Amino acid sequence: MTSTPDNTQTDVVDDDPAATLSMALVAKDPTRALWELVDSGWSDTFLPELPQLRLEQDPVHRHKDVLTHTIVVTAQAPARLRVRLAALFHDVGKPRTRKFASTGVTFHHHEAVGAKMARKRMRKLGFDDTLVREVTQLVFLSGRFKGYADGWSDSAVRRYARDAGPLLGDLNDLVRSDCTSRNPRRVDALHRLLDGLEERIQVLAREDAVKAERPEVDGAVVMAHLGIEAGPAVGQAMKFLLRLKRTEGSLGETEVLERLDVWWRQNQG
Repeated sequence: MTSTPDNTQTDVVDDDPAATLSMALVAKDPTRALWELVDSGWSDTFLPELPQLRLEQDPVHRHKDVLTHTIVVTAQAPARLRVRLAALFHDVGKPRTRKFASTGVTFHHHEAVGAKMARKRMRKLGFDDTLVREVTQLVFLSGRFKGYADGWSDSAVRRYARDAGPLLGDLNDLVRSDCTSRNPRRVDALHRLLDGLEERIQVLAREDAVKAERPEVDGAVVMAHLGIEAGPAVGQAMKFLLRLKRTEGSLGETEVLERLDVWWRQNQG
């Protein structure tokens, strides 16, 4: 946008809207810049999904203004462009999925709808494909954690981590930011819950890594090389080879079999 010498704003003119939005988002506190993008009319032209979040307050259902919530979440997110973009887009699907019922207002599947909207808008703004793909995935997964308090099996925890992949840290940062309650105990409870999930992910990853470990040669090779039949001796040999790999890493089959010969001579009696 441009301004006249007396500082009155003229029509929005922006040759690089992606750069304008990025500059606002990576500020230490993007709150003021984001409100200016909305109030100046910039977002009406380049990011209409944002002002559309200014849902009216309903005196019966009393749901919050999603625009205000979104800007607060974005400001609470770490000042990394990918996370801030995901925070900005994480609720854009709510206006299209909003339904009223006797029990209150619902926004079922707004994350999936929002992910599609984020992809389309980011491409129009000119963001690169990699960033578009990553932000879209974060938006899509942004609501997944909400079911964790109900109890997740280990397989569900693994699926959460697997679906997030290299974006796991960003996803958890987004989840932490998406709590705008004024009740500090509620905020603390959510953070402790997420801490517990992160710890479970680490424990399961270590367990899976141990289970995935295999010696460099399998039991059939051991039996053929030593000239023995299946039995306890093969199991002992495999345990030795696994310890060898853990302590010295991959040595190659020739070296491994030479070490096996030495171990066998020392332990066969």
